[in-house]
Amino acid sequence: MSTRGSLHYAWIVAGVTFLVLLATAGVRSAPGVLIVPLEQEFGWSRATISLAISVNLVLYGLIGPFAAALMGRLGLRKTVLISLVVVTTGVTLTTRMTAAWQMIFLWGVVVGGGTGMTAMVLAATVVNRWFVERRGLVLGALTASAATGQMVFLPLLAWIVQTLGWRPVSLLVAGASALVIPLVALFLRDQPSDVGLRPYGARLDMEEAVPVASNPVADALSALRDGLRSLDFWLLAGSFFVCGASTNGLVGTHLIPACLDYGIPEVQAAGLLATMGLFDLVGTTASGWLSDRLDNRLLLCWYYGLRGLALVFLPVVLGPASWGLPIFALIYGLDWIATVPPTVRLTADAFGRARAGVMFGWIVAAHQIGAASAALGAGAIRSWTGDYQRAFLTSGALCLITAAFVLQIGRTRTEPVEDVLLDPSPEPALG
Repeated sequence: MSTRGSLHYAWIVAGVTFLVLLATAGVRSAPGVLIVPLEQEFGWSRATISLAISVNLVLYGLIGPFAAALMGRLGLRKTVLISLVVVTTGVTLTTRMTAAWQMIFLWGVVVGGGTGMTAMVLAATVVNRWFVERRGLVLGALTASAATGQMVFLPLLAWIVQTLGWRPVSLLVAGASALVIPLVALFLRDQPSDVGLRPYGARLDMEEAVPVASNPVADALSALRDGLRSLDFWLLAGSFFVCGASTNGLVGTHLIPACLDYGIPEVQAAGLLATMGLFDLVGTTASGWLSDRLDNRLLLCWYYGLRGLALVFLPVVLGPASWGLPIFALIYGLDWIATVPPTVRLTADAFGRARAGVMFGWIVAAHQIGAASAALGAGAIRSWTGDYQRAFLTSGALCLITAAFVLQIGRTRTEPVEDVLLDPSPEPALG
């Protein structure tokens, strides 16, 4: 046991997890700066490149529920190590691609599957296993690390593309993933009992939840079957579909190309996303704190409402000399993935902690299907109409509609969901 005043090992595990999510976020940020260079070198259409990105986003989400169950069978460390090796290998091989199908396979299938194993469910699982106190706050910080890393990488990647070409970008993000591998091998542990500790903040009379090894595929499919019969699942998955469409799929993938259409230099456009990343760290961490204290349905209503208004006004302010773009970056950054902590909390409220990990994995899958739909759809709209205006307006309208229906989450339940301690799957954090 740690002595009073010493650093609890939970914070070391959280720190390593932060770096893992930061590194893989760098990988997921790269397509935003690669679209135009790939168009220019290979002559591929924007719709074709968007297809590869869409496959990546779909697999990133669909792998999530199976990865959550796999963490219960293999453990955190083995699952994360497999993910990092797959990602590093896949991204490195993209430097040798010469055909569009190779882009779809390597960036879409290999990298998408690899990053999916370290998706949002990793943060939720780590926080649940290692923390009793500060769960909402730590979950917010870990969740923010993914989007923050994705955006903070962008100015550097944009500068490298302009000065050295797109291949060094792939090598850089592959190297970042490789650098985290020894840290995971040395310091990441599956649960507190592995180092003779209890979760951070746990009372002596609290029993530690121990994941039971089981069939991860059966667990994931069983959870999906039960979820499809629940209105709360459809509301949570539907809202997260819109979240993914309006963040990773639309703004994360197409904001830089949209800025280039208006004559904004690539480095400056990437700087806007970096600004969003910095404010995202504040917004999502604060959202984790708020999710412990306020009605999470109201939080989601505010988040989606503000996001919708920002997207509706984006076509108005988009331009090389517009004063409105920094304001958009500030608002959108604070709101970028602030939706995650309340969604995790509502998922656990709806389904109980015993199954919430895999259930949240499926909700994340809906998030990524939304992201993929927007990435592909916005690319197609740009190819057909010559601009992104309709894509931004459609996404904004969907966010405003979502702000209304998230208020219905949990309204139809008549009995509370019971929690159990010994569970067959990892589970997201509760405050």
